[in-house]
Amino acid sequence: MIAADKAAAAARPLRMAYVLGGLAGWRRLLAAALCGALAAAALPPFYLFPLLLPAFVAVFWMLEGASGGRQAALTGWAFGTGHFAAGLYWVGIAFLVDADRFGWVMPFAVAGLAAGLALFPALSFWCAWLARERFRLSGVALVLAFAAAWLVGEGLRAWILTGFPWNLLGTVWAFSAAPLQLAAYGGVWLLSLITVAAAAAPALLADPRGRSPRGLAAVALLVLLPALSWGFGAWRLAAAPAPGSAVVEDVRLRLVQPAIPQALKWRADRKAANLRLQAELSLAPGYEDRTVIIWPETAVPYLLAAEPRLREELAGIVPPGGYLIAGAPRVAPEDPQGDIWNSLHALDGQGAIVATYDKAHLVPFGEYTPLRSLLGIAKLTAGARDFTAGPGPQTLALPGLPAFSPLICYEVIFPGAVKPGPEAPGAPGPRWLLNLTNDAWFGDSSGPYQHFAAARLRAVEEGLPVVRAANNGISAVIDSYGRVIDRINLNDRGILDVSLPEAAIEPTIYSYASNLLYLIELLFITCVIFVARRFI
Repeated sequence: MIAADKAAAAARPLRMAYVLGGLAGWRRLLAAALCGALAAAALPPFYLFPLLLPAFVAVFWMLEGASGGRQAALTGWAFGTGHFAAGLYWVGIAFLVDADRFGWVMPFAVAGLAAGLALFPALSFWCAWLARERFRLSGVALVLAFAAAWLVGEGLRAWILTGFPWNLLGTVWAFSAAPLQLAAYGGVWLLSLITVAAAAAPALLADPRGRSPRGLAAVALLVLLPALSWGFGAWRLAAAPAPGSAVVEDVRLRLVQPAIPQALKWRADRKAANLRLQAELSLAPGYEDRTVIIWPETAVPYLLAAEPRLREELAGIVPPGGYLIAGAPRVAPEDPQGDIWNSLHALDGQGAIVATYDKAHLVPFGEYTPLRSLLGIAKLTAGARDFTAGPGPQTLALPGLPAFSPLICYEVIFPGAVKPGPEAPGAPGPRWLLNLTNDAWFGDSSGPYQHFAAARLRAVEEGLPVVRAANNGISAVIDSYGRVIDRINLNDRGILDVSLPEAAIEPTIYSYASNLLYLIELLFITCVIFVARRFI
């Protein structure tokens, strides 16, 4: 009886693999889409990462059972569509801010974005199937090839058509600083690679070779990779300075989160009141001890560079010898009807603009409309003109303040692109990252939490603290190990008085090599695949 029970238990994964692998038509597409949606539950803010196991095991069995490359690609596309629809549903909320004009676009935007981004998982599944057929991969080697192919898809998604590396799979570990520490050595790419390999590995238990001593050892090692990564991260954090202990002397920040609803932010009858609200928050008790006041993206709803009277008034809230750093739209004084930029300005106590940064990575449909003449759709943000992209990452150096790299809105989601390349000899590199944003577009949804998780990953990768000021969202100070020193939660209005953390004692490997490590990781996993193909 006991032997029969054991045999039945051993046969159960084999039956499931056979059933899922044999699905065809709409049933296969629906099952794959449901698996993708299940995997999205592992992303912020839910972090239900154990659900990655059934999601990736099931879809791996479907990949193994694919009758050809076309069916494999369609399976990946369905998985990606479900995954991105569930993970990026909040994009549609932005179209409801001005529902009379844009509400009708919402379902098409969410469905179109999910279906378009799903082309990358489709390519990943096709590549994994091709590797299986061309090199006769199976077992552990096929799981690793699947993880490598997934990484190829994520990399292409990060770069093609300006890129959209939102919710890279390594983000599922951003609920804690410890499991993020490997990003200092291999970026979020290494976390994604480990995550997919670990999540798909139990699928091998349906294969008799996967239940052999070597197979079981390999499966156990792959499944335990996230735990080993977590342990390594805990060890690295134990050697780091205590949170909040290593700070820059004489730099005391005040972050302002006004939590202005997006529907009211640009109304002509509210713009002056919104500005006064931010000024009042800036001057709240404790102001006299601050050196820098930081406002969020487009906090000033006027063309600040072209408004000398307004700059004089704002000079009244600049701390003595310090700065007000705020987001505002900008036009060239000599051509006010020409290009317009989404910019960051630093004002001194005389109301002079002493530094400016223009956003380089613009949001399609939010800040400009691709193929505007063909689609006939205006951008979602205020004003008729599309924004112009700035020249790219740069370092701003202001007297009395460590050099920093400014990032506006979702520029913080791009691995390896949050600071300039190698500086000229003697030029200071950034010592911190400043992210001004406005997540009020997305209401009380998953979007602001996912945006914040990306900021934590950039801090670990670069070994630089991130200071984040949001109109609404999550304003916070994150140290160079990804630990949150303090924060203002979503929908809360208030101020955050904090010191500026120091950069990591030693620069990270990722800060040196950047996305070259992505290619090295792909090369390494390819070598491991061929070793596993021969011995396991």
